[in-house]
Amino acid sequence: MRRTRCRTGTRQHELEFRSWGGARRGAGRKPANRPRTPHRARPAHAARFPLHVTVHLREGLPTLRTRSVRAAVVEALADGNERFGFRLNQFSLQTNHLHWIAEAEDASALSRGMQAVLVRVARALNRVWDRRGAIFSGRYHARPLRTPREVRRALVYVLANARHHGSGLAGIDPFSSGLWFDGWRQNPPAGSLSPCVQANTWLLQEGWRRHGPIGVEESPSAR
Repeated sequence: MRRTRCRTGTRQHELEFRSWGGARRGAGRKPANRPRTPHRARPAHAARFPLHVTVHLREGLPTLRTRSVRAAVVEALADGNERFGFRLNQFSLQTNHLHWIAEAEDASALSRGMQAVLVRVARALNRVWDRRGAIFSGRYHARPLRTPREVRRALVYVLANARHHGSGLAGIDPFSSGLWFDGWRQNPPAGSLSPCVQANTWLLQEGWRRHGPIGVEESPSAR
């Protein structure tokens, strides 16, 4: 009777080198620097409502609050402050994020305008820092401001945000558009050309003023 040999070497070879069919250490997408804004479709936007926009830097980048960075970002904002139905009205630079007050005709204008200005800002920062690569972490967050009180509160929050973070700031934040802001209770705005554009919406032009001008030392309320 003829005996059949078992090819154990071949079977062991196959079992040893199979690498599919289960989780592997280190496989898959690497974690982001910070929690990202979910990639849901952005809701429809009504042009009559201004927006409070926040965008964060990736981790490990230098601070935004230096003179060289401020000059580069102000120039970039001035070049992209009004495009595709998007208008940049106020801003502040914090150590690792930016706050803007903006207007947009609709959701498409917001998306296209933000993309354009963020590209300009990213290029400016990479030049100052002599680097390449992504600057911003995830998507920006935009919140519509629907009432005069909401708009006033957002203006204080953006223009005095450094005080909110405990910087001990006294007076107008030089890393904001407060130097050109015409809604202070004291101090007239600077005579130089602003990197921002005038507001178009009633809420941002006049509505918020119903609750009074903003004090230079006024602190942001809790959000």
